[in-house]
Amino acid sequence: MARNQPLNIVHSESSWGWGGQEVRILTESRGMLERGHQVRVLCTPESTIFQRACEFGVPVEPVSLQKKSFSCLNAVRKWLNENRDVDVVNTHSSIDSWLFGVASRTIANRPRLVRTRHVGIPVPKNMASNWLYRSGSDFVVTCGVEIVKSLSERNGVSLDRLRSIPTGIDTQKFVPGDRLKARQKLNLPTDRKLAGIVAALRREKGHSVACEALAQMARDDFDFVFVGDGLSKENIENKIKELNISDRIHRVGHQQNVVPWLQALDLFVLPSYGSVEGVPQSIMQAMSCRLPVISTTAGSICEAVDHEETGLIVAPEDSRALADAINLLLDNDSLREQYAEAGYQKALQKFPIDFMLDRMEEIFYSVLETQLVRAA
Repeated sequence: MARNQPLNIVHSESSWGWGGQEVRILTESRGMLERGHQVRVLCTPESTIFQRACEFGVPVEPVSLQKKSFSCLNAVRKWLNENRDVDVVNTHSSIDSWLFGVASRTIANRPRLVRTRHVGIPVPKNMASNWLYRSGSDFVVTCGVEIVKSLSERNGVSLDRLRSIPTGIDTQKFVPGDRLKARQKLNLPTDRKLAGIVAALRREKGHSVACEALAQMARDDFDFVFVGDGLSKENIENKIKELNISDRIHRVGHQQNVVPWLQALDLFVLPSYGSVEGVPQSIMQAMSCRLPVISTTAGSICEAVDHEETGLIVAPEDSRALADAINLLLDNDSLREQYAEAGYQKALQKFPIDFMLDRMEEIFYSVLETQLVRAA
């Protein structure tokens, strides 16, 4: 296939939740549509991504992807047989990757399969999982270099079939702004500094660690802003009440547009822990809004945040270290400015959305070219 010929791309997603993974799927899909490709997302109709695809202008189709079952496998096989014009299926979660990986092997002239691995959790080292990543997919994209290393060393995936492509961000949308005007518009305090977390309220994002850090800090000249919603909301609220810091944390829930909330902050904090993280979109968005970042060594975060260059890195689940890092930046305006500018320049150079689209486009074309070579 000529590289200037439009592709017919399908993304599959069995997850019912909403977070950076789903945002990337829809953002990437919209970008490919704007480049002239045909794109659809297949997902379970009860999922959040199905409900929100229209906000991104992305076509979506309902397919049974709930579980690894014969009924779902037959539904996927039926869909593939009825859509023979598809060039590439990009799978994103475990269940849909299994369903498409197995079902596609039962039909002739199957589409190429690209598996995107969004999380840093090690893939089980067993025969079935090794097959899925070595042979069940034609190529594997990850959201961080550490995930590439793990798949190669643990699961035996050939490095020539692996590539790390961090999520791109719209650097024309995520831009620095007037901090005072943003706070006035959002009814946030203008007489104190603000540190913020923009992330789904999930345990591993570390909101509770941030609460513990705040409770340990002997100062009352700054507040936290929590932007996001999620399954851990009740647990976080309980932690806030337990520590008696309710008046110091502005919980604003899910926001359709997070840009003004980022522009209102003095610094961005993401105290993630565990191995779930790839390279979080929120960190790159914060850097693009010219904010210094405090985060941890979880997942592939260090691929975005350079310690003592674009921000500070602390150990996961260490509230004392987090409190010390926040204190350091709150007390040093010039250091905050230095890190903010360095992060801003890195975001412009390494994280624009077109970089992601270029690299994904290249992979889609390359797996199709490999197919033609093998057929010849």
